[in-house]
Amino acid sequence: MNIKTKLRSVFSGNSFVILLLCLGLCTSFNCKSNEGDPDPFAPADTTRVKPDINYWLTNPDKSAMLLKQDSKLVFGTKANQYPTITVDSAVSYQEIDGFGFALTGGSASLINNLAPVIREPLLKELFLQDDNSIGLSYLRISIGASDLSSAVFSYDDLPSGQTDVSLEHFSLAQEKTDLIPVLKSILALNPKIKILGSPWSPPVWMKTNKNSVGGSLLPEYYDVYARYFVKYIQEMKSEGIPIDAITIQNEPLNPNNNPSLLMLAAEQRDFIKNNLGPAFKAAGLTTKIILYDHNCDHPEYCTSILSDPDAYKYIDGSAFHLYGGDISALSQVHSAYTAKNVYFTEQWVGGPGDFSGNLKWHTENLIIGATRNWSKNVIEWNMAADPQFEPHTSGGCTRCEGALTITNGYSRNVSYYIVAHASKFVPAGSLRIESNLVGSLPNVAFLTPQGRKVLIVLNNGSSQQVFNIGFNGRTATASLGSGSVATFVW
Repeated sequence: MNIKTKLRSVFSGNSFVILLLCLGLCTSFNCKSNEGDPDPFAPADTTRVKPDINYWLTNPDKSAMLLKQDSKLVFGTKANQYPTITVDSAVSYQEIDGFGFALTGGSASLINNLAPVIREPLLKELFLQDDNSIGLSYLRISIGASDLSSAVFSYDDLPSGQTDVSLEHFSLAQEKTDLIPVLKSILALNPKIKILGSPWSPPVWMKTNKNSVGGSLLPEYYDVYARYFVKYIQEMKSEGIPIDAITIQNEPLNPNNNPSLLMLAAEQRDFIKNNLGPAFKAAGLTTKIILYDHNCDHPEYCTSILSDPDAYKYIDGSAFHLYGGDISALSQVHSAYTAKNVYFTEQWVGGPGDFSGNLKWHTENLIIGATRNWSKNVIEWNMAADPQFEPHTSGGCTRCEGALTITNGYSRNVSYYIVAHASKFVPAGSLRIESNLVGSLPNVAFLTPQGRKVLIVLNNGSSQQVFNIGFNGRTATASLGSGSVATFVW
């Protein structure tokens, strides 16, 4: 029975007509009920105030996990005693390329082996750019095996004693089982995602020790290895997978992993200027060449190469990890060579993870620290592992926790939330903008291409903090518990 039928049973004749006229008048003035269909008899709701700032919260005790809050943060002009984080969108710094994870060979295998009914929603959750996803926009993949592959391989493996200087045996066949299919699914969801390729080792026949662990690249194979990179980029492109950038060697000062390679700065400099750079130019490649890809304790590795003008002209920038040194090394290199970019390309979470400790450290040093020190991206290591932190090579990382733990389904771990606090709200093309540091509230701010302001704040103090967010001469008051992270958007 609709409302007119109900009313006709109560009112009759002219009274019913007059009532309907009143209802029509009310409708024309947008009388609304609290919820559901319009109810002309409901009292006006004066409690609803549209917030100026929405925010999402993660607490160290997991009571909130990237959870949108109902609290109303409204800008006003009333002064108070609390410290103010002032955001200034008129002052901008680097453009952001994205936030994401390493899609290792093991990660790709675990994801690809999920049932489609689980895999497809998972990939949408990770890579779509909408309200229901975390909007990952940057991936790092290995060129050949990494230590989080199930076995060691390159794209030109040969029996002992053989060489292939013409690269006739080069093949991506081993990637066509898992990595390439997963990348194609990701690109269908986000065609603009940036992909960084990094080798852990060249084919062993190019190395001094003919072994996947350690050794150096023989100078007589510099030209062949440069063509190996070119061929990799071209063949991935033929698969529909654009490689935005490459680093020359993962952790070039760590020859102990499996696979690995020792490549000193002078060797990387000579390889870039004499072989890799000219090979990319001759092939017409626009893929960026990024050097180093190792810890913040040796920024001189980067500056010594950039000081060579013949190498400098081929280099887009430098990449860093933070297993040693201080994140300020990125600013040190940026200040020395302001025309070159800096990137943050790897940091692991050791399993079983300490959620509260890792949330705090990674947010402060990477999401906030790396971007405040000019990094154009932040990539965590790695996308997925199983409950035993596998797969990995013999001699590879045995405790690398993924952003996801995958069995027949999946669960989300701390690095998922660390990255999502940025990736969900700061798309590629955003600019880092000015925000001041206040007490125990490290923070970073961005301006998105859509004009939204995004402020990520960590409370690294021992107690709850009340503070203001200032913008354009007005402030809104917020509070954040000890160890909590919030992303504020307006």
